[in-house]
Amino acid sequence: MPSLADELKALIGHDVVLDTRTSFVYIGKLESVGEHLLDLTDVDVYDTSETHTRKEVYVYETRKYGIKRNRSRCSVRITEVVSFSRLEDVVEF
Repeated sequence: MPSLADELKALIGHDVVLDTRTSFVYIGKLESVGEHLLDLTDVDVYDTSETHTRKEVYVYETRKYGIKRNRSRCSVRITEVVSFSRLEDVVEF
């Protein structure tokens, strides 16, 4: 059975959505996958605790209108990720 890190490595170079166990969602290009950290570039770090917009709605709007970059680089602890997908796999409705 492949590890989470192995599955994420297949997405290097793609825009991804990382949903975490916290109120944060990360949307950006996956650059590298390490033992403990994921490195993203051109990243939108979105904190749902600071707004009324739910993660799902925000991700959908990002898919529709594009990434609103607020970080050039960002690292995310792999243990915080609860789900991930390519941004292009987000279904527009």
